Amino acid sequence: MRLAKTPAEIEAAQRLRYSIFYDEFGAKPDDTVAATKLDADKYDPVADHIIVVDTSGDAEKIVGTYRLIRKEPADSVGGFYTSNEYDISALQSCGMSILELGRSCVLPDYRTRPVLQLLWQGIANYVMVDHQIELLFGCASFHGTDPDKISEQLSYLYHYHLAPPGLRPTALPDRFVKMDLHPKESLNPKKIFNELPPLIKGYLRVGSMVGDGAVIDEQFNTIDVCIVLQTHLVTSRYKKHYERKTGQNMPIPEELAGQTDADAEALFRRD
Repeated sequence: MRLAKTPAEIEAAQRLRYSIFYDEFGAKPDDTVAATKLDADKYDPVADHIIVVDTSGDAEKIVGTYRLIRKEPADSVGGFYTSNEYDISALQSCGMSILELGRSCVLPDYRTRPVLQLLWQGIANYVMVDHQIELLFGCASFHGTDPDKISEQLSYLYHYHLAPPGLRPTALPDRFVKMDLHPKESLNPKKIFNELPPLIKGYLRVGSMVGDGAVIDEQFNTIDVCIVLQTHLVTSRYKKHYERKTGQNMPIPEELAGQTDADAEALFRRD
């Protein structure tokens, strides 16, 4: 697990993303994406790309990736990817150093707990050691585009995990899908939590919150919610487990490490 070092490695990550998002999960490519077979956009050149590499064969093979974008690079291309779906002005003006997470995916044969651990270990090192990030955010997805099918899950996120106003992204008015679809007292929190997508469960376990409003992404065949996580909620809970740069990778939170192989296989979609 490391950051991509060359344009060729970034292109390999983009090709991997295409194979998962478009070939496997049915996203709809535009003409350029269809011709190149690359999931590429204007954010990739300014992002850092965590890659998981299988070195067991004759040639290295990139089998997993996660895209990380800090504020200064995002500003250089007109803002964050999430801004296409959400008003994130509250995050940008909160006074904390922020990082956008996205584009996570892993090849089917590698959707196992160790690979998931490597990706989160890479994020932890990047956030806590390399860049001292204070706030993480990004879009996490439900498969499909019918909000009625996930109305209880959306309501649960709204009633139990809504971010406070000062840190609350809001879906853009022309894309806003109401999340408060059921009254709080009608929900079974434990049952609904267990039905959430694994990535969203992982985020919630370490203290993540959500923005107001879901967004339907017809291109990627998903319903997105905006996740917000203050990194001190992780570090305060697991501080004794973390070491600064001492030649060893920093272990990841146990709640995230505790994902099963089944969770890992379901995890890597367009998030």
